[in-house]
Amino acid sequence: MFTGIVRERGRVASVEGDGNGIRIRLDAPLTAAAVAIGDSVSLNGCCLTVVEAANGTLAFDAVPETLSRSSLEGLAAGAELNVESAVRAGDPLGGHYVQGHVDAVGTVRSVEAEGEGRRIWVDAPNEVLRYCVEKGSVAVDGVSLTIAELDEAGFAVALIPHTLAATTLGTLEPGARVNLEADVLAKYVERLVEVR
Repeated sequence: MFTGIVRERGRVASVEGDGNGIRIRLDAPLTAAAVAIGDSVSLNGCCLTVVEAANGTLAFDAVPETLSRSSLEGLAAGAELNVESAVRAGDPLGGHYVQGHVDAVGTVRSVEAEGEGRRIWVDAPNEVLRYCVEKGSVAVDGVSLTIAELDEAGFAVALIPHTLAATTLGTLEPGARVNLEADVLAKYVERLVEVR
């Protein structure tokens, strides 16, 4: 489990694939120093297992299921990713509960300056939008954000300067594909209501 509070960006060193998935090698010195083989790490919102860890570089395997549900399929060397280690007992929960299970890929509709920050509109499929509420939580590329506005095709988030600088969201442009995860609490409420 994660909180969506990203403290490090990693840079893809290499991507190797064989048709049955890919192996991602990521330069992420801060996270690499704190994790071991078998640990869970979120890469742009995708929970992946560390399969190698040495000298500030981590390696992960992404299988076809992960690739078909996320934007990781198009990764190339040099790309920057949001990196977050799994929450440990006693860690502050500053964002919201993020599982690292991407629900869908959205597309950035627009990016507009708002004072020192930016308002970003993301077009999202119904499997995400159905769980979105104004002032509710959503994870975009693994970053915990508050929904500022909704329409029939997507949602807007208002990004502060710190988020723009600390995460890859500051580089987003219209047309960019982003991993989306709806708030898991909304999914549980829906399921409980259906059962009754």
